[in-house]
Amino acid sequence: MSSTTLTPPSTGPATPSGRHHPQHGYTKHGHAVHGKTTDHLPSATRYQRFNKAAAVLITDKVGTMTCTWIFCVIALLSLPAVLTTASIIPAHALPSVVTRASTIALISWIAQTFLQLVLLPAIMVGQNVQSEAADARAAKTFEDVETVLNKVE
Repeated sequence: MSSTTLTPPSTGPATPSGRHHPQHGYTKHGHAVHGKTTDHLPSATRYQRFNKAAAVLITDKVGTMTCTWIFCVIALLSLPAVLTTASIIPAHALPSVVTRASTIALISWIAQTFLQLVLLPAIMVGQNVQSEAADARAAKTFEDVETVLNKVE
């Protein structure tokens, strides 16, 4: 089974649809294979370019152990208030700032609202961009290997 490599429609940095010409050609199904993950989504408008860049940036930064430890500290900030409410620790044993309702509400908002409603969808979009890029690179690699094998046989 031989594969054919499609050629880009023109020779500029980007096509009229806003996509960059693929650095590594096209798959036999016409999917572009780029070197950078962010080049795999349409970027005809500023809005699309911003969304793509923000999603990949958030996915790259939030998907780290540093961010995990930061979120762990944020979650543990509300632990003293919970322990005081459950009468496990007496209220006078802790500074009042960690048991105040406003502190608990802020930590709760960060953990339950911002992280879940804002970061999770952004991470999902970023993972979709990364997945599409990886799939295109894998398909191109497979097709290149197929071509080499066909020439050897």
